[in-house]
Amino acid sequence: MPVLPVMEPARPDPLLSLENVSVVRGGGPIIQQISFSLGAGEIITVIGPNGAGKSTLIKAALGIIRPDKGRVVRFGNPVIGYVPQNVSLDPTLPLTVRRFLALAGPRGDLPAMLGRVGAENLLDASMHDISGGEMRRVLLARALLNSPRILILDEPTAGVDISGQAEVYRLIQDIRDRHSCGILLVSHDLHVVMAATDRVLCLNGHICCSGAPDQIREHPEYLAIFGRQGAAEMGIYRHHHDHRHDLHGDIAGHGAPPPGEAADG
Repeated sequence: MPVLPVMEPARPDPLLSLENVSVVRGGGPIIQQISFSLGAGEIITVIGPNGAGKSTLIKAALGIIRPDKGRVVRFGNPVIGYVPQNVSLDPTLPLTVRRFLALAGPRGDLPAMLGRVGAENLLDASMHDISGGEMRRVLLARALLNSPRILILDEPTAGVDISGQAEVYRLIQDIRDRHSCGILLVSHDLHVVMAATDRVLCLNGHICCSGAPDQIREHPEYLAIFGRQGAAEMGIYRHHHDHRHDLHGDIAGHGAPPPGEAADG
């Protein structure tokens, strides 16, 4: 009997590809020779120390800045949704969530879109009164108004306390599953990245290493940047537990952790 070759799982067709992208500022490279592709239904997380070029990579992917070398390819001219790290709002401007979403244009049923991110009760709330976790949900709803094929998130848990961060990432996974969009996100949350991503890119001016989280956490380049503590944090949310936290940090659904494990939060 002939031995049949082992077939590798097919990678999704790319929506976005960076090919040997370099960006130079002030006479020196900020990022150099960056190459990767993002497919439909895939979550890629970019991690790295401060000054590693993560924001520059995001801007290149969005088309905000042009690479000095290499190219960015967006296949089929996909619609891109973007959630920035911070949004500055004039504190004297009365602005409801409804109005904030409407400013993005008349693009569908606003209550239904908020419902998709679990924030339907915020429609008439003031943007100045909502919590950090609620703000992330509203920004995600706004980014989804155009039915994007690519969703780019810069520090999606900015302003969310540690007990709510895992819930944000579960929401991101749910968005991926519902919309089959490709998601590129920048994160410093090593303690939840394990459960929230398909591939990790470790960036420090260049891509030091890339792959599945279980592979990255033992890679010498990753350990050189984050150390063993960082590798340990990257694995915290691999364990199973029978409760979850909402975005305010409250436990929704109680239960004791498995033997030998401490409850997270």
